[in-house]
Amino acid sequence: MVKRLVKHGNSYAIILDKPVLELLRAGPDTPFEIVSDGRSLVLTPVHDEETTKKFDDAVARVHERFGRAMKRLAE
Repeated sequence: MVKRLVKHGNSYAIILDKPVLELLRAGPDTPFEIVSDGRSLVLTPVHDEETTKKFDDAVARVHERFGRAMKRLAE
């Protein structure tokens, strides 16, 4: 995926598409750690343990309730 900078006030921004944010389990309030080697940037969402546990619990509930149906749909 190639993205371009867009003007945002007196700064520039990169717009992250919703599917990318969903993949990262990130939203407007998610803090990101930014690391650079001078040539590239790595953005990593910072998730607290409580949020991660809630997400994992929700996935487990969905899997328990709909797991067989999902498996059949995948066939």
